[in-house]
Amino acid sequence: SIAQEVVGLFCMILLTLTALVANTVVMVVILKTPLFRKFIFVCHLCVVDLLSAIFLMPLGIISSSSCFNRVIYSIAECKALIFLNICFISASILTIAIISVERYYYIVHPLRYEVKMTIRLAVAGVIFIWVKSVLITVLALVGWPQGNGATSASRCTVYWSPGAHKKVFVILFSIACFVLPTIIIFAVYCSVYRVARIASLQQAPVPVSTQAVAPRHRCNSIASQVTIITARILPLPKLIQDHLLGSNKAILTLVLIVGQFLCCWLPFFAFHLHSPVAVGILGGGHGEMVVTWIAYSSFAINPFFYGLLNRQIREELARLRRSCLNRPLGQELCLSLSEASVQENFLQFLQ
Repeated sequence: SIAQEVVGLFCMILLTLTALVANTVVMVVILKTPLFRKFIFVCHLCVVDLLSAIFLMPLGIISSSSCFNRVIYSIAECKALIFLNICFISASILTIAIISVERYYYIVHPLRYEVKMTIRLAVAGVIFIWVKSVLITVLALVGWPQGNGATSASRCTVYWSPGAHKKVFVILFSIACFVLPTIIIFAVYCSVYRVARIASLQQAPVPVSTQAVAPRHRCNSIASQVTIITARILPLPKLIQDHLLGSNKAILTLVLIVGQFLCCWLPFFAFHLHSPVAVGILGGGHGEMVVTWIAYSSFAINPFFYGLLNRQIREELARLRRSCLNRPLGQELCLSLSEASVQENFLQFLQ
């Protein structure tokens, strides 16, 4: 119906504008702050999602809306669209997987992270992401017809792509860009939650007088360090309350991050894995449009979950906003990475 078309078109345009603005804001904040080199992969994720919002999502609107049914693509244009589609999706998901691994080392092994996380390693990670994404995309274009043929915009999608090897490609694409990253993300965040749980369940430190009588062996684990740092600042009732609150917020944060990833990408890959087997059952058109835009919504949600959720990025964004409005800046964020590592508690690390 016309109402459904209008609502669908409005939602697609709103998602595209949100992805453009949110990714641009987070990327500018990270690039303008020299102390934020630890967010280099978050910045790369914003770049990938911003490119998707500029090139991929507007073309997705043309392919999905019946208002553009008369739009015709040549074979070369359709190849280019599918190339952008698969390449940006692969790069975005692989970047999210690398961010999860980076966070694991930043939280569980902070000293090792500060030593090994260099610009050279970050550049190598970015190159790996794009090489793998391009190789997967090239595999999708094998077997396409040559010549000056044409196809409608609505059929220029992965679902309608030709080639006898389509089933093989879909399986490899799903394994390389969804199954393996999902296993990595789930395993890494489970390890992070386990460390957060241990830190939250630590006993309150023994009073100074008791420690003088019965000295205890020093433990260098991250959980013990977090407990000691917070205990020096907070009184005992507040410490216990913050432990419980921190544990609950840690669970909520991890569930939101993993749940958002699965909600966005599981329907997309489940559809494309099921469609080659049951072509006669699935209509393709409307089903693919729905799962595709659920997946595209990840480009608009990622800057909030991986950028604005972080306290330091939010504070720097507020400082830049006050600076643009010529208002008093107040207390600016001027902590070095090492100072931030000491003064932040575990929940802020997790965020």
